[in-house]
Amino acid sequence: MLQVVERVESLQRVNDFVVKFANVNGSGSASANALFAKSVLRMGVTATPRNIFPSNIQGLPTWYEVRISEAGYMGARGGGPDLMVAMNPQTWDGDIKGIEPGGYLFYDNTKPMPASKFRDDIVVVGVPLTRMTNEAYSNPRQRQLFKNIVGLGALAALLDIDVPCIEQLLAEQFKGRDKLIEANVQALHMGLDWVKANLGDPVGLKLRKADSVGDRIFIDGNSAAALGAVYGGATVCAWYPITPSSSVAEAFTAYCNRMRVDKATGKKNYAIVQAEDELSSIGMVIGAAWNGARSFTATSGPGVSLMSEFVGLAYFAEIPAVIMDVQRSGPSTGMPTRTQQTDLTICAYASHGDTKHVLLIPEDPHECFDFGALAFDLADRLQTPIFVMLDLEIGMNERLTAPFVWDDSRKMDRGKVMTAEQLEAGAKFGRYLDVDGDGITYRTYPGTHPTKGAFFTRGTSKDSMARYSEEGADYQENMERLLKKHRTAATLVPKAIETKAKQATQYGAIYFGSTSPAMAEADEQLNARGVALDMLRLRAFPFGPEVEAFIDAHETVFVIEQNRDGQMRSMLINELEINPKKLAKVVHYDGTPITARFISGAIAKHLNIQ
Repeated sequence: MLQVVERVESLQRVNDFVVKFANVNGSGSASANALFAKSVLRMGVTATPRNIFPSNIQGLPTWYEVRISEAGYMGARGGGPDLMVAMNPQTWDGDIKGIEPGGYLFYDNTKPMPASKFRDDIVVVGVPLTRMTNEAYSNPRQRQLFKNIVGLGALAALLDIDVPCIEQLLAEQFKGRDKLIEANVQALHMGLDWVKANLGDPVGLKLRKADSVGDRIFIDGNSAAALGAVYGGATVCAWYPITPSSSVAEAFTAYCNRMRVDKATGKKNYAIVQAEDELSSIGMVIGAAWNGARSFTATSGPGVSLMSEFVGLAYFAEIPAVIMDVQRSGPSTGMPTRTQQTDLTICAYASHGDTKHVLLIPEDPHECFDFGALAFDLADRLQTPIFVMLDLEIGMNERLTAPFVWDDSRKMDRGKVMTAEQLEAGAKFGRYLDVDGDGITYRTYPGTHPTKGAFFTRGTSKDSMARYSEEGADYQENMERLLKKHRTAATLVPKAIETKAKQATQYGAIYFGSTSPAMAEADEQLNARGVALDMLRLRAFPFGPEVEAFIDAHETVFVIEQNRDGQMRSMLINELEINPKKLAKVVHYDGTPITARFISGAIAKHLNIQ
């Protein structure tokens, strides 16, 4: 079936469009969807996929959106898709409504649909997928699974996807299972041949080979952070399953099985524990770190809430720990499978009393790897919990990113650890004694020396020699030293990165994390409207002096973030004592990734630019 556009000219684009797949969760569509995205990448065209899925296990609607951009844009575009692959009757009306005018609808037309179910300003392309698979296969499960591959073949014909690229991907996916490879290739060509024989060339969206991928790799942030943990020397992971962070621990397990097993003895040089809850997991992490192991947990907002008291203990007793927080929508259960940047303040100030924690904020999988490793050095050097602030958008979606740098000569920075030799030589040891003036004290590992260097680890107040004390002067001295250590941390964490506008401007923009790709595109859109912005990407908390200097240099600074209350803006005001009127809040918090259209539109509206 082919419905011709009459009122609106159909879209004609090459290597620049959005395809969205509407599927039923558990239908086996995920594999075919991923093949689609990877085949585009194999053609040398940047493709950025996003999974949109419910928080139940099976049966509710799922979507898979792929932005194709030879120009390299990787942020969510905003608006509707240019091509909707509608395979879920449950979401049909909404899926059709969302298509861009002049766009395309691809669907299974085995059962005819009434004209009222379509729009007259889109091109409708129907392919009888169910009829073809019913005729070719007798097994119900085969019919369902191969229908996805038949559909992929049809799309390959319509969009001019390089078929050998798909065949190569199938060969790699099912390596060693020749019959399965052959069956999938046969299904692929079934759809390909049907379109060529029956439809001609009805779709104006086309793919052409390009060279916009380069040497970049394709990986999700959670896997990258887990690999970074291995590179950073982590040997202990204690965790409790929670969306969207569970795959961090799962990936760490897989990497350890490959890289942390003694080839001669088969001994595993790591410990991974799925605890009974979040409190137990952070307790195990702190205990292992106290004993000298590099340890971490992975969680999300609700888990951080539960861990807060233990985090306060690690802060006050000064025990290293790494917490990878893959943020999602809150509060409470919120929307577990939707992205937000909502845990900034709870992590920066976790626990009761006066606390300040270090946050590392990666923008992509490359920085997830780098910061995943760096976190362990900082935790040891600062003797404190370090939060790595991912979010669902970065963590669970694969993205092109620069290759990781793995240096086998890299040495772990364990910080100030007093040795048995130093103790034997008469070095003065006070667990909370600041001898260097940077707020960081010396520690010992358990069993370092038979008679020297021992101390009692406590969550109560103490003096510089770790002796119990409720003297106000001792408490205040310790708290001031912890604040000094936090100031030292500002010199050790990754600095914010500034991007200057091509012309002098009184306007600045501060952003961070997964907002980065949308911000880069929004800057181009604003330039086209005559708005010049200097931009500063935050990568860590505490803030370095470059952040305050950037704000001081501009009349108005837009703070772009993905939460309701402007948490980062509040932290900037609180920590740097900035006039709140100088920081304009741009917030996006519906659970979908922030888009360039949203950012540029919000800034233009603030500046009264049409």
